Amino acid sequence: MGRVQDKVVFITGAARGQGRAHALRLAEEGADIIAVDLCAQIDSVGYPLASAEDLEETASQVEKLGRSIVTSTVDVRDPAGLQAAVTAGVAELGRLDAVVAQAGIAPINNPAGQAFIDAVTVDFNGVVNAVEAALPYLPDGGSIVATGSAAALLPPTHDGTPDAGKLGYSFAKRSVAAFVNDLAIVLAPRRIRVNAVHPTNTNTPMLNSDPMYQVFRPDLDHPKREDALKAFESMTAMGLPYVEPSDIAAAVLFLLSDESRYVTGAQLRVDAGVIINRRLPQPQF
Repeated sequence: MGRVQDKVVFITGAARGQGRAHALRLAEEGADIIAVDLCAQIDSVGYPLASAEDLEETASQVEKLGRSIVTSTVDVRDPAGLQAAVTAGVAELGRLDAVVAQAGIAPINNPAGQAFIDAVTVDFNGVVNAVEAALPYLPDGGSIVATGSAAALLPPTHDGTPDAGKLGYSFAKRSVAAFVNDLAIVLAPRRIRVNAVHPTNTNTPMLNSDPMYQVFRPDLDHPKREDALKAFESMTAMGLPYVEPSDIAAAVLFLLSDESRYVTGAQLRVDAGVIINRRLPQPQF
């Protein structure tokens, strides 16, 4: 216990899924939280996004752990809104030590150009905006973690009519990986560490959704979760359909703790072997 004791962490996309898992795991280890989420729908996304009630539940669970949390309803595509949320959080909690740029969407199974743009502006621009909002408050020795995806480390694919949302998601996550790599160089003199976590399929509402089932089982008209599970398993060397949000939160905790004080520019895969299942025999990062 206490691996991030009394640190203050800014988390985007904190209302549910991976974002909530990060908030709770960090709170268990002594952190206070500045939490934001959109709490509204984006038209190109074919599954329900988090609600204001979800964000309230995250706050309630953090407080039950004896830690403080400041929440705001903010779109990560809104730099000014993020800056105001961070400023308010720092004013209440007194400091900022770390950032987890987690907010993301997957507007997959959608051929519209807007789906591509939405994926890029949320999943990549949102990371840049979160870092920009936090950077004036981060002390030397701080930590930044961005959520990528196994898709960031694989070439984009499409068959026939392009899935604009899927391509946008892949582009955004590849861009996150590149951003983390170069930002780590820029901030290294201040010993601010910058890393990415790249999950495989994770057991969240994003995965457990009709658009995702349709992408994995295009042979069926109306696939259900049980239809998609075997296809999920086929991605990983370990034969797992997905990992849990808590598995990703454990990696984030490590990257925010002093245990990783000399780890920067890392592309940390929590993917059950997705990449090793697909890459060339020569090791790659």
